[in-house]
Amino acid sequence: MTFKVVKRCQEDLGPIQGLLKSFLPFARKRMGFNKPPTILFQSDARNAEKLLGKTAQYDPTTMHVTLFVTGRHPKDVLRSLSHELVHHGQNCRGEFGKIPDTAPGYAQTDNHLRGMEEEAYKVGNLCFRDWEDGVKTGKIRISMPLKESLIREEDPEPEEEEQIIQ
Repeated sequence: MTFKVVKRCQEDLGPIQGLLKSFLPFARKRMGFNKPPTILFQSDARNAEKLLGKTAQYDPTTMHVTLFVTGRHPKDVLRSLSHELVHHGQNCRGEFGKIPDTAPGYAQTDNHLRGMEEEAYKVGNLCFRDWEDGVKTGKIRISMPLKESLIREEDPEPEEEEQIIQ
C-alpha cells in the first residue's frame, strides 16, 4: 500500500519521514485498514500558541489525517498519527456512518463516538508503543542513519530548578 504524505509546513520532517517508512506498514498491519489515508503535516503557529490547541484530526470524507507539527516533538507527532490512523481504520470499517458532530464535548455525550475515542486511545497508543519498543530492541529494523540518531549518547540533564505553583 502506498501512503500519500503532503508537507504543508516549514518544519524539518527528515527524522519523521524516515520513521514513517517503518511505522505506517506496522500500523496498517496492526489496525487492518484497507485503504491508504493521505497524511498532511501542517504548520499552524496560532494553534501552537494555544495550551489546548489541536494536535491532529481525521476527516472521514476525504480520508485525510492532518498532523499539526509546529512546536511539537517528533515522537508526539507520531503518537498523534497513530491515534488518527485508528479513526481511519474505523472509517474503513464503516463506523462513522453520518459525519459526526465533533464539537467540544462530543466524546462525553455520544456513546458511539465515546467508544470510538476509547479504541483510538488504547489501540493507537499501544500500536505506537509496540512499534517504538520493536525499534529500540532491534526487532523492527529502520535505516542505519535513523538508528544511529536514536542511540547517540544524550546530553546530560540540566540541573533542576525548583518551582512553587500556587
